[in-house]
Amino acid sequence: MDTNEKMIHPDNIKLSADENAVVIIDQTQLPGRLAFLTLSERQDCFDAIKKLQVRGAPAIGIFAGYAMYILAKQWKDLPYEAFLENVRELGSYLVSSRPTAVNLSWAVQRLIDAAGADPEMPVGDIVLRMGAEAKAIHNEDMEMCLKIAEHGLSLCKEGEGILTHCNAGPLATSRYGTALGPVMLGKERGMNLRVYADETRPLLHGARLTAYELCQAGVDVTLICDNMASVVMKNGWVDKVFVGCDRIAANGDTANKIGTSGVAILAGYYHIPFYVLGPTSTIDFDTPAGKDIVIEQRDPDEIRTMWYEKPMAPPDVKCYNPSFDITDHSLIAGIITEKGIIRPPFEENLLKLK
Repeated sequence: MDTNEKMIHPDNIKLSADENAVVIIDQTQLPGRLAFLTLSERQDCFDAIKKLQVRGAPAIGIFAGYAMYILAKQWKDLPYEAFLENVRELGSYLVSSRPTAVNLSWAVQRLIDAAGADPEMPVGDIVLRMGAEAKAIHNEDMEMCLKIAEHGLSLCKEGEGILTHCNAGPLATSRYGTALGPVMLGKERGMNLRVYADETRPLLHGARLTAYELCQAGVDVTLICDNMASVVMKNGWVDKVFVGCDRIAANGDTANKIGTSGVAILAGYYHIPFYVLGPTSTIDFDTPAGKDIVIEQRDPDEIRTMWYEKPMAPPDVKCYNPSFDITDHSLIAGIITEKGIIRPPFEENLLKLK
């Protein structure tokens, strides 16, 4: 499919017509090729998350919900106890694919709860209830994205410059996105914002996905290398920073793509408000602070060889490749959720959402 086709709100995750498979956009092939994968096997669903074919915390949650449903259908003829054991084991397996994004475990638990709510119900009916729960997660995310976009847009003025890191647009969610939501919604409503997109090494989600989505939407976007953020801020071109998140600790510390904490430190130095945008499902009240968040470690070859025609580092060099870092709550001006803009003190105000 030609990537010049407009795709502002991609149908990036959906069930197949017979609801026996999950269909996703393979994000690893963007921006050069828009390709779809139809997944119906346990290993393929695990790999899709692990290999970032589907990525973005909300999108992972939606995908996991659908994966739990379509795989549970294969066990609809089992006795209830065996069925529930399989569902729980499947949930643990999928959650192990990426440990940092809380939406994954949150969505999986919702499907497990749906499976275990009524032991007297026929297993076939339980599977249907799991399907309804998975669809509810998807629909809720679309509604949440719109509300997050509206709250974020309320902070913006015509022509302002927004810097973002990684990708938190439609591809990472179900509709407008989180961090890109205000920009996308603003464009629809006639407000034009300028975006500076960090390329986001080493996976280049800003270059490959954010820049792609914004170009498709007709947004004024400038791609910059990660180490250019300071100059762009010093030049006075950035009015706000909007980033997404994969987990929010109870004290307001947030985990997001590696490099986000550096952007927050720069924004603080230049007195630019730094906002984190995400649904309340990303808040983990069982995690007291950022230091308690497990950070996923990725393949060293993402630094040594990925995206290069030939290796650009010695083959035996040691690599440190964390997928995320922690932004301290003291650097955050506000956390924008579907329920509104949460200001400091976060430990107190986040609890009000609970």
